[in-house]
Parts: sequence; C-alpha cells; structure tokens
Amino acid sequence: MTKKFLTIAMVFALFVTACKETKQESAEITTSDSVENTVTEDIVTMKSTDKDGKELNIAFNNTQGTATIDFEGETAELTTQKAASGFWYANDTYELQGKGNDVMLKKDGNLVFEHQDDIVNSSLKNAKGETLDMTFNNTDNTVKVYVNGGDQIELKGERAASGIWYKNDHYELRGKGDNLELTKDGETLFKN
Repeated sequence: MTKKFLTIAMVFALFVTACKETKQESAEITTSDSVENTVTEDIVTMKSTDKDGKELNIAFNNTQGTATIDFEGETAELTTQKAASGFWYANDTYELQGKGNDVMLKKDGNLVFEHQDDIVNSSLKNAKGETLDMTFNNTDNTVKVYVNGGDQIELKGERAASGIWYKNDHYELRGKGDNLELTKDGETLFKN
C-alpha cells in the first residue's frame, strides 16, 4: 500500500513539475526578445483614374480601419467613418467616399477627383418569352447576366473578332447587336 501511495505521489510530483516547466517555458517564449510577433494586416490596394487622366492610389488597411491615399504627389492617411453603404474615410483635409469601383475624393470640401465606372444595362426577350438581363461594366470589361431573373452570372470580356464575347469557366455570352447567345458548358441557355 505504501508502495502504491509513493508511486502515485511521485507521478503527481512529476506531473506538477512538468506543468510548471511548461508554463515557465511558455512565459519565456512570450517575453523573449528573439521572438517576433507577427500581425497579419488585411491591406487592399486600388488604383483609379478620372476622366482627365489623374490617378488616385489607395491602400485600404482593413485591420487598422485606415486608408492611405496618394494623389498628385500628396500622401495622407484617413480613418474610417460610418457609411450607409460603400466606404467613407476622412481626416481634417481629405474625405474619400465610394462604392465598388466608384470613388470620390474631396480636399477641404472641394471635389478634386471622381471616378465612375461606365455601366450599361440591357434587357432582351426572345421568341420563347425568356428574358436576358445584363449589366455591362465597360470600365473593367465585365458583365453580370440574369436569365429569367435567376441567379447572377459574372463573366469577363474576351477579345472578339466582331461583336461581344464574355466568359467564365462554364458560361459564354457571344453575339452582335441584339443577336446574343448564352451557353453553359456548350449548351444554349438563351438565344434570340
């Protein structure tokens, strides 16, 4: 009985000692000068050009809630503001607002930069009564397509010999004028 009690006591003592050493090692690792704390920041960059050819470079730091702008040789950091939709950043001099690719920059209350994507909406109906609704973004060469009001299909523009050609991994939209065909994996979904 004494032997069992002694064995249990020794195992318990080893366990407690091991836990203490692990805690000390953890503390040493945490406080050691040689260990680097790595913080991954979520930074998204954006470059925009207005109708006059002026460029605005923006680096959104989503971790810190800031946007750093570079415009006409000036660099400034703005902090996030509560926006109803889209984004809004400001400091004492600049105010940056936008949604998607559309951007507006004000300096001291005056509009100094504005970019809006060239968006064209179109809708077609074929002889079967099916509809094809399309939202073309001519600025970034994309189209969002909806067949009979269904799910959104996003396609990227390709170089066509004539007419239009947009595609992704499964869908293709081709045609000229109002004569368009949308296919999925080679099968026609809409044609007029």
